[in-house]
Amino acid sequence: MKFDILGTINNFENLEIWQSSRNFCQSIYQNCLQNEKFLHHDKSQIDRAASSIMDNIAEGFEREGNREFVNFLTMSKGSAGEVRSQLIRAYDRQYLDSETFIKLKNESIEISRKLSGFISYLKNSTHKGNKFNRNDD
Repeated sequence: MKFDILGTINNFENLEIWQSSRNFCQSIYQNCLQNEKFLHHDKSQIDRAASSIMDNIAEGFEREGNREFVNFLTMSKGSAGEVRSQLIRAYDRQYLDSETFIKLKNESIEISRKLSGFISYLKNSTHKGNKFNRNDD
């Protein structure tokens, strides 16, 4: 994944990691929230955690500083781990079949991997964020 983007991306919707997170959120909706085997509490919990991944990417991007963005990406990564744990619990409770579980678990692992790469990029970037490039005279 190439990250030479911060100078050219104007909104979070164009970030590949946000798009992947959005797609993952849809997969969670289709396979968990619309699944009658899931209890209401379990649906609510996994929905909040999956939504948090994409929402924290968006919020961090909008803050326009790398340090803040990294903090929010780290929260997104934590939420991806939380979803993965909830998927394991859902599989153990037989809410999900093996094929669906493996597909969703692998998606969450891939998102975590992409987030780690993006975090590393931002930490090593000389571009510190758009808010530092403004002339607010």
